Amino acid sequence: MDVGEAPEFSMTDSGLKYRILRKSDGKKPKADSTVTVHYRGWLNSGKVFDSSYERGETTTFPLQNVIAGWTEGLQLVGEGGMIELAMPSRLGYGERGSPGSIPAHSSLHFIVELVNVD
Repeated sequence: MDVGEAPEFSMTDSGLKYRILRKSDGKKPKADSTVTVHYRGWLNSGKVFDSSYERGETTTFPLQNVIAGWTEGLQLVGEGGMIELAMPSRLGYGERGSPGSIPAHSSLHFIVELVNVD
């Protein structure tokens, strides 16, 4: 993270809240980019439901194949940067949730380090 206090959250027209925790002038992904990231995701309760940090390895995926909040949010940060995302359920897993880990209608929170953009 950058030194100093974390910035306030900004909000996009879709309702995605975000704040840049580590600025970067690196390449920003587009919706059709493939990215490599380190991340932690948690629910409003604070319960972590997924973490590449805990697995000890980054993960790579096409941005167009993930939840809408990730596709939108990762385009706001450059390669080498870090962003915190807070999204309403409609930008996450919505009314279906993700069985076994994310209840239906859950707001989601993530810290994401953008390691690489292809």
